[in-house]
Amino acid sequence: MSIPKKVRVRFAPSPTGALHIGGVRTALYNYLFARQNGGDFILRIEDTDQGRYVPGAEDYIVRSLEWAGLSPDESPQKGGPCGPYRQSERMSIYKQYADELLEKGFAYYAFDTAEELDTKRKADPAFRYDASSRTSLRNSLSLSPEETQTLLNSGQNVVIRMKIDSGQTIHIRDEIRGDVSFQSEELDDKVILKGDGMPTYHLANIVDDHLMEISHVIRGEEWLPSTAHHVLLYRYFDWTAPVFAHLPLILKPTGQGKLSKRDGAIFGFPVFPLDWQAEDGLYKGFRETGFLPEAVINFLGLIGWSPGTDQEIFSKEDFVKDFSLERIHKAGARFDYDKAKWFNQHYIIHSQNEDLALLIQNDVEQKFGTSFTTEYISGVCGLMKERVHLHQEIWEKGYFFFTEISEHDLDTAKQKWNQETANHLHHISKMVQEDIESCETTIKLYIKEQNLKMGEILPLLRIAVSGKVQGPDLFGTIRLLGIQKVTDRISGLTDMLA
Repeated sequence: MSIPKKVRVRFAPSPTGALHIGGVRTALYNYLFARQNGGDFILRIEDTDQGRYVPGAEDYIVRSLEWAGLSPDESPQKGGPCGPYRQSERMSIYKQYADELLEKGFAYYAFDTAEELDTKRKADPAFRYDASSRTSLRNSLSLSPEETQTLLNSGQNVVIRMKIDSGQTIHIRDEIRGDVSFQSEELDDKVILKGDGMPTYHLANIVDDHLMEISHVIRGEEWLPSTAHHVLLYRYFDWTAPVFAHLPLILKPTGQGKLSKRDGAIFGFPVFPLDWQAEDGLYKGFRETGFLPEAVINFLGLIGWSPGTDQEIFSKEDFVKDFSLERIHKAGARFDYDKAKWFNQHYIIHSQNEDLALLIQNDVEQKFGTSFTTEYISGVCGLMKERVHLHQEIWEKGYFFFTEISEHDLDTAKQKWNQETANHLHHISKMVQEDIESCETTIKLYIKEQNLKMGEILPLLRIAVSGKVQGPDLFGTIRLLGIQKVTDRISGLTDMLA
């Protein structure tokens, strides 16, 4: 693939709802390609479909990219030399290009009502508005100039359609899929300008890509069939088309079908980067579920792309260095949530305790209704981070650091309990009071001197301080909890078992 002198790519979502995690991957691949080639990464909001516009969706898109660390060089918020970057603010631009196509004979007016077209489709499910049907429909190609002008003057049901003649083969060179071709008989005469003056995706997309000097269009494979129309429009305008690369789908965990927002509820995992409150309920985001953005980027980067090695851990900088369109797979890639959690665990383990503390501090204080110092929460993070996959599990599984124990593993405790072990716990409690910092050495020495086994005493001590046998480092937990809490909890367990 030859790289143009200046690489400019765009991520162009529609604000019709939350940004799907597949959209984040598309943004990521555009970002990586731009950074790798010293180019520009542009955010363009394609809001021409006003009927499906969802308030708050654009802000959600911007916040999601910000959280993921995919900051655009040009956007509605940042501005730039090719703005505006919202299509609804570029309305005056599109009409002139639609008119140019009319003048060149590559487009025509159509006056059919929605009801008339629905009737056609009901009578013939294979109906398509194209070269074979247009002469029998109400448009400027089938009507006289006088009839056309009368209808234009009335201003009712007027749209502009692109004109696609039969007998053409449209070749597309796709950087992922190779050579793809379409026959013009397979294509319909798409509406390019609607009756309200709004352009459709097809016109606005290619006009904006041209005016914004987009060198590469990297988008999902669902847009591949539309690319034939776009290539024709570039040809009609006598413009050079950008390089195309159509990304594979992200598939359901079963491998069957495209991952959808409903799958999150079905399979129990997030499919959006951030929480999204929709009309039908709250959809959990990766951030709120407990994922770090670095882990999500690492996970998404490898869904559909391979480095050609066994390397799995990639920072954003690693991706920029190694990424290539040629190594993107054609086939869809399965969404593996367990793998996503594996990545997240890696990044949690390698995070600074203070950073994790700041991340969970608000949740901790809201959940337990008490303020804790960042230093204390950092200590909890240090003890818990190797035992969790999601950062919220630090306080969920380590709740006993923040509040009283809700349930003790009494079944296990009773198996090891007798008057002698009660006496040993009493002595251990005194050791904690005398010198909590050195308690690990003194307690282990005491167990040895008493000819005891670690498994006789330490599980009881664990149950006393945390409620269960399994948990973080025992003596680190004791030191962090402090003398009062530890001695109170040892005394409490003794009372329960007495």
